[in-house]
Amino acid sequence: MHPSEVLFQGERQPLLLPACDHYAGSEKLMRKSMALQQELGPVFDITFDCEDGAAAGNEEAHAHLVAELVNSADNKFNRIGVRVHDVSSPHFARDVEIIAGAAASRLAYLVLPKPDSVQDVMKAIDVINSHAVKAGRGNGANELPVHVLIETHGALRGVFAIAALPQVECLSFGIMDFVSSHYGAIPANAMRTPNQFVHPLVVRAKLEIAAACHAHGKVPSHNVTTDIKDSAVVANDAQRALAEFGYTRMWSIHPSQIKPVVKAFAPRLSEVNEAAAILQEAAKAHWGPISQHGRLHDRASYRYYWTILQRARLAGLNLPEAAAQLLQPLPAPASETPQAPQSNATENT
Repeated sequence: MHPSEVLFQGERQPLLLPACDHYAGSEKLMRKSMALQQELGPVFDITFDCEDGAAAGNEEAHAHLVAELVNSADNKFNRIGVRVHDVSSPHFARDVEIIAGAAASRLAYLVLPKPDSVQDVMKAIDVINSHAVKAGRGNGANELPVHVLIETHGALRGVFAIAALPQVECLSFGIMDFVSSHYGAIPANAMRTPNQFVHPLVVRAKLEIAAACHAHGKVPSHNVTTDIKDSAVVANDAQRALAEFGYTRMWSIHPSQIKPVVKAFAPRLSEVNEAAAILQEAAKAHWGPISQHGRLHDRASYRYYWTILQRARLAGLNLPEAAAQLLQPLPAPASETPQAPQSNATENT
């Protein structure tokens, strides 16, 4: 049996996404990010930004441009999403109509900013689906994924309910709007390192988001690093987000931030080799318990090491042969396997 079948019997596998979510708003930056993705491969996602990227009065033209770029040949890997205006904005429905209506089949996801409740997210998803379905993006596994920005008090209060929505695959922390919503009760320096990792209210928000995501198998995405000149700060933020807060993805707002984020979230080669060796032995033991180097491993640890291999693949690491074999795609069910044409011998006799 395939590892994903054995290790998650009767359960939905936790979602995994590329570790870096790179935001671009202007046409110049959107095209530059697409060129960089073609160069580096799909080791990072791109999010085109309508909320902050569109100039006042130019919202509809910007949405058309975004749809055109998503549909273009430069979208080589279909790993581009779009942040639309928030659900209370007069531009939200038109953004969705233009972008999902024209490019639903090529979109990786849509991002919803500033919802204040799970009801806001549900209403937005209804609007998204009404246009996506018309454009051929159907229900079930083919639904258009939705990412949600948690940046209001109401969204944080309902974060577990939001994470539980089937179509939601990622929650991102909007630290700047969250801090500013406290009107000075949280100091501005809590938007950046080191205070963003120690201020109690900010820490509480980050932990609630991460916990909600992991409870429902979704992806927690850490907030941006505003320092765009020092890659060491970006790398440090990414490492702390993963090691201390359980985040598996992080924003980028400058091309120079992409590689440090991807590298920080990627497993070390020693971890990848260890995971491959353990899972290879587990497969030989038909996924029963094994002992390696004096340590017991069973399906609980197998699930951990399986995730290590998947994260390594998403980061574009060169995998050992044993790992590559384990990560071969799950065979299609018999009903989905193309049938060989039947012989006409009987009809011709």
